[in-house]
Amino acid sequence: MVSNIKISPVGFAVIFIISGCIVLYTQRVWRYQSFEMKSTPEQISLKELLSVSIEMAEKGGLEVVQVMNEKKLNEKSKGETKEGANNPVTDGDMRSHRIMTHGMKKAFPNLKVISEEHETLKWDESEVKMPKMNRDEVKSITGDTVISAGDITVWIDPLDATQEYTEELLQYVTTMVCVAVKGDPIIGVIHKPFLSNGQKTKWAWLDMAKSNGLEKPKERADQASNPKIIVSRSHKGEVETVAHKSFGETTEVIPAGGAGYKVLSLYDGTADAYIHTTLIKKWDICAGDAILRASHEQMTNLKGELINYEHKAPGDEKNEHGLLASLHDHQLFLEKLEAVVKA
Repeated sequence: MVSNIKISPVGFAVIFIISGCIVLYTQRVWRYQSFEMKSTPEQISLKELLSVSIEMAEKGGLEVVQVMNEKKLNEKSKGETKEGANNPVTDGDMRSHRIMTHGMKKAFPNLKVISEEHETLKWDESEVKMPKMNRDEVKSITGDTVISAGDITVWIDPLDATQEYTEELLQYVTTMVCVAVKGDPIIGVIHKPFLSNGQKTKWAWLDMAKSNGLEKPKERADQASNPKIIVSRSHKGEVETVAHKSFGETTEVIPAGGAGYKVLSLYDGTADAYIHTTLIKKWDICAGDAILRASHEQMTNLKGELINYEHKAPGDEKNEHGLLASLHDHQLFLEKLEAVVKA
């Protein structure tokens, strides 16, 4: 005996919805799988680029540590900063520069890579090991984006806080990589090679993923009225004067080395804001800016403008108008600084 089975209109609707969801899910998975980890010379997977950026920051850090352990820094001077401080370069800078830039160019030969350091020596690509394109940290990230190589600028600081490195104030030293797309910082990696306890590498990819240790701390009750300001050791006095005039004489001013260290100090609660009042180079700040934007917070110049990281001509590496970085009360900090900086 054959029974007649009838499906109600509601049943048809349920089946239709479920089928549609299956199709959409299948298309979504297919799209991501087809784009993941498949860069071409002209089209770059950001997921793959994140993996290589982490790899290069850590490999550069190994060189920095090895040079320090060898006690052969071979320090030279590149001149003086605008504040009159010595601007040194060491073998740690150069060895890190080589491994980071050569590795990046090995993986992505058509990328524009801007490093703090420069060299005229030719390098043999066949001797450079291909970086890991699918590190464990990025495998679990769902989704990917493919970007034209011409729209990407990679900023590398092979050794941030070189002066402190020469003084063996090694807690301030970092290696950094930043990926900017059409001038916007999208990926930032900051690696602390001398950190003995805890997570050495912090990274973020805007609207996609970030490493542990980049959770925003709660705002302190008196933060707006009595902030802790972190500044460069090289010109503490100048910024201390600006901070006290802007926020009051009881404002705590914390001198530190390295822009990467200062940005991460906002996450560990050491400081509430990072202020720099003079020219600073973009390889110093791009990675930190990317990490802050991934937290939906800001680094701006002291005019309140977002910083553009395109590099089209010599001089584009300079950020002329200082900077303010914070995880809370950014606009309030800007307003209090404005009158003093303009004076």
